[in-house]
Amino acid sequence: MQEITQLRNRLEQQKGSAMQIQSSLDNLKKELRNKKHILRQHEQAREIIREVGLKTQEQLSFHISDITSLALEAVFPEPYKLEVEFIQRRNKTECDLYFVRDGMRVDPLTASGVGAVDVAAFALRIASWSMNTPHSRNIIILDEPFRFLSENYQEQAGDMLKEISDKLGIQFLIISHNTTLASCADKTFNISIKNGKTIIR
Repeated sequence: MQEITQLRNRLEQQKGSAMQIQSSLDNLKKELRNKKHILRQHEQAREIIREVGLKTQEQLSFHISDITSLALEAVFPEPYKLEVEFIQRRNKTECDLYFVRDGMRVDPLTASGVGAVDVAAFALRIASWSMNTPHSRNIIILDEPFRFLSENYQEQAGDMLKEISDKLGIQFLIISHNTTLASCADKTFNISIKNGKTIIR
């Protein structure tokens, strides 16, 4: 009789253990379902972020290449077009810039001439300014812009500056030794130093 009582007690203990295990198992299944749900949400969020990133890159690419290509067209008779390419390197998105003409890609810093990089750098600065919201002050200071630009294209560069100034409402303050570029300005000041004093005329 005592053995039967002990067996009953053990059976009750095991039933209790089984119920605890079942309860733990149910909790774990519920937690697993929640984790799977959270994982799906994270995957969906990551996909949305990826799509937004791609669309943003597309818009940036168009904005940057369009403004820069227009600037190059305004100055040169056979201009390059700027191509923007976003590439994943070292787990980061980087931006590569190329000049393109007749289907050939050219590295702007090593293979272009006559000052195309000067014009592109100026246009990139304008593109960057135009993407700021709200815009910073509408004054941009240029120190010897287009200094590597061939003299043959300085007048076109000056006309381009005037057109951008008028269309975007930007005032350019330009420091330059170039008289051709200076002739395109609304107002010029000649600065010289005499006996250690700055003279402005």
